[in-house]
Amino acid sequence: MKETLVRLTSSLIQMESTNPERINYSVEFCADWLQRHGVPVRLWENQGLKMITATIGSTNTGSTLVLNGHLDVVPGQPENFIPRVEAGRLHGRGSYDMLGAVAAMMALTAELVQQPPNCRIILQLVPDEEKGGELGSAYLVEQGSIGEFVICGEPTNLDIAVQAKGVLQVKVEFSGVAAHGSRPWLGKNAIVAAMQKYNQLATLDFMQESSRFFPVPSFNLAKIEGGVALNQVPDRCSLYLDIRYLPTQNPADILDSIRLAVPEAQVEMLRHGSPVTTDEFDPFVQSLHQSTAHIFGKESVLFGQDGSADTRFFAQYGIPAVEFGPIGANHHGPDEYVEIESLVLYQKILKHFINQLEGKVNRDEIKK
Repeated sequence: MKETLVRLTSSLIQMESTNPERINYSVEFCADWLQRHGVPVRLWENQGLKMITATIGSTNTGSTLVLNGHLDVVPGQPENFIPRVEAGRLHGRGSYDMLGAVAAMMALTAELVQQPPNCRIILQLVPDEEKGGELGSAYLVEQGSIGEFVICGEPTNLDIAVQAKGVLQVKVEFSGVAAHGSRPWLGKNAIVAAMQKYNQLATLDFMQESSRFFPVPSFNLAKIEGGVALNQVPDRCSLYLDIRYLPTQNPADILDSIRLAVPEAQVEMLRHGSPVTTDEFDPFVQSLHQSTAHIFGKESVLFGQDGSADTRFFAQYGIPAVEFGPIGANHHGPDEYVEIESLVLYQKILKHFINQLEGKVNRDEIKK
């Protein structure tokens, strides 16, 4: 098992799936690997990006589990895509986020197809989680590829993320008056005006709130655009804000508070993603929690993710979804790695959880 997981994860790292061409190549590689191992595969394509689903098992219990993994990774240096094993760790771009989990899900699916479980398993391998997921997981959900419970194999160190903050990305544009740079008093500097207001925006009342799993929202000044020439007073400046709001907060209220704070500016919402609020006492969550404790030897922590993942597309339909992945560190960083033994544990935990699903957790339990 260990050798298979290392070999498969290493192959996925080497795909360098950072652009549509490389992502599609990785999808085709996974489809071929699964088919060679007896797993029936359906290939999908949406706006030039490919993805696959693989369905095994039966619906005797009425339970359908979705195992969701993304094949795209963030860009890196060439050496980041050369996998190496050191001290029980597999290093390489995407090893932790989340190609190691993908490999474990694929290996488990290939194992289970030989003796299908009495529940249905849908493996989804998608192409664009790092870019937002709208062309991949969101598309599959719209096409009806859903279940009673969803596990996204994001990096969690074998803990279980039952909540995730919502995403609110906003452009705040300030206007000024252009003038010659040698006579700034004849104009109005839009960049200075924006900077003077920034601290006020970053400390609005909604930033002082907390919730069950989150001490504060997140507020990031991600980009500034302003100015045309060094010898001109800039008459435009835009602040691009990446706000991750609490599940208990209303994004419309946050937008209103921003507009009230800077009535002189134009406020535009660029992107919104809903939060995830899976019930920590959901029977599927509790069963996964028990399986982790049984295989790992210690209880996992239920927590909330500051970032968002493809769980949100399922949560929008009321489907309980969690992030759950192996142990590692430095995702999106220069020395990303996943602990190899945790990949073995991860596959075993998922298998134990699926065994628990066979007749023990079903739709009727969810409705209670």
